[in-house]
Amino acid sequence: MRSTFLPFLFLLPAALAHRAGRAQEAAVSPDDADWAIIHLAEEHHISNFDPGAFFSLHDFDSSGGWSPDEVRRTYGLDDESLKDVSEAKREEVTREVFKLFDADRNGIIEREEWMVRCARGARLPDFGLGPGHHGDDEYEYEIHHFEKFHDENTKEEDLTHPEDIAHFAKHEREELEAERLEKLNQQAINEANIPAMFRRQP
Repeated sequence: MRSTFLPFLFLLPAALAHRAGRAQEAAVSPDDADWAIIHLAEEHHISNFDPGAFFSLHDFDSSGGWSPDEVRRTYGLDDESLKDVSEAKREEVTREVFKLFDADRNGIIEREEWMVRCARGARLPDFGLGPGHHGDDEYEYEIHHFEKFHDENTKEEDLTHPEDIAHFAKHEREELEAERLEKLNQQAINEANIPAMFRRQP
């Protein structure tokens, strides 16, 4: 593991400290909880469902409405863990959610539509795809692994779980690729390597 990851280790305890209270307070979802409640508990460490807050949290572009892409992202369909889900299943998710909440059938679930439908008892269906991972790699690693198996006292040499190794190996690959591209960008152009038809003519 390269020393460039040490800043990550120094910053992570601070991030965990302000989240610790929420993580401990988030109740374990009961077996009969609907999908949105399970999603909030597992993905956001929030123990209560508020329709307005849930809508805003998943209005990723802050447009005031959910697009089909935002619904798919909410269900985690952009996550690597669901890469093998069929296109038919992806379309089913969007179709069924919009059938429930897009009252005017305009292809956007507006906040007001969402609030009215929730007040009438409509709930996001559970399609059996898991809790909906839609954070970036750092966020998902933190809440689904680091917070469960490590803490603010964790040292670099303690990060030996397969999930730790895979996480930092990905960082390593990305850093090496960035360094390679940087070196390429700094290289002078060797005109001898340019086909004659593309060279500047005097």
